[in-house]
Amino acid sequence: MGLLPIWAGLWYFISGKGENVACSSKLMENVMLNRVKGCLIGLAAGDALGAPVEFLSLEEIKEKYGKTGIGDYDVWDGYTPGSYTDDTQLSIATAKGCLSAQYNLLREGEARSQECMYKSYLEWLDSLQDPFRVRHPGYTCMNVLQSGERGTIEAPVNDSTEASGLFRTAPVGLAFPPGMAFREGAEYAALTHGHPSAYFSAGFLSDLIAQIIDGKSIQDAVELSIEQLIAFDNHEGLLGYLEVAMEMFINHEPVEESIPKIGKGVAAGEVLGLGIFCSLKHAVEFSEGVRAAVNQPGASTSSGLVTGAILGASLGIEAIPENWISRVESSQAIFEIAEDMFKVFKQGERISFEKYSLD
Repeated sequence: MGLLPIWAGLWYFISGKGENVACSSKLMENVMLNRVKGCLIGLAAGDALGAPVEFLSLEEIKEKYGKTGIGDYDVWDGYTPGSYTDDTQLSIATAKGCLSAQYNLLREGEARSQECMYKSYLEWLDSLQDPFRVRHPGYTCMNVLQSGERGTIEAPVNDSTEASGLFRTAPVGLAFPPGMAFREGAEYAALTHGHPSAYFSAGFLSDLIAQIIDGKSIQDAVELSIEQLIAFDNHEGLLGYLEVAMEMFINHEPVEESIPKIGKGVAAGEVLGLGIFCSLKHAVEFSEGVRAAVNQPGASTSSGLVTGAILGASLGIEAIPENWISRVESSQAIFEIAEDMFKVFKQGERISFEKYSLD
């Protein structure tokens, strides 16, 4: 009787069915890896595209780049085309913090994820001693990290609604499953940003990415993440931004006229709503989605990053123009981080974690 499963399994592979299952499994692994890569490269590409037009009026953007606005990387503040801002720097710091926490878990049996994330952000702050690394860092984030204070949701460090708690947390959705991603992302943002709309926006983006990586459509992922959001007190402010974005998408309203209705793309809820709206409007075209997100008179880098992360996770690395991938700053290093996150969090593999140690 004990031999039956062995022979049954042997027949399964001889018949070809086992090979089909193996091929299907490998295909799914490749799809997920491409989505992880797409998310991290996508956010960097969206950030870099928006950098030359950050806070320019729409009229100024069109005067410089034509009636359709900026459509490719350009120089900004002396940096070469494809250079990204502090938005991507902090997103990379978050990815490294997630890997560092996993290293702690394997080594000590305790992740201490918030501590790891805080140390990773301090490491980013220290890197700004190199003038080349200073890329318009946000005042609130800098001020809190320099102060030595460390906020939590229960004990907020300030009442800031700024978006720098939001845009840095897209990688959290690559490390944690839905639900847990929401809570972790919110906690990481609360280290520096204490308003509910700021840290709930971060939790929402984290959960949204986790849902998309798991195979949900963008629209389904938004609806599932809204279910996560409304389970928390003080969610109403952020929910308002999301409802406006979803209503305009459902009503097929044009992008240029719709963006001002969401906001100026400065507060976290505005940036999240704008990114979701542009992603839904251009759900099958990465480049059009991020172009829509950056050609607006607000925080073009943050909006481009959020849209790039969402569409990159949904469509995969193949959807991003090759000349954007090859020219975005530190693309090879970002690919390596994406591959490590996939191996660790999606495959359960062990890697050489020493490069992510924050001790």
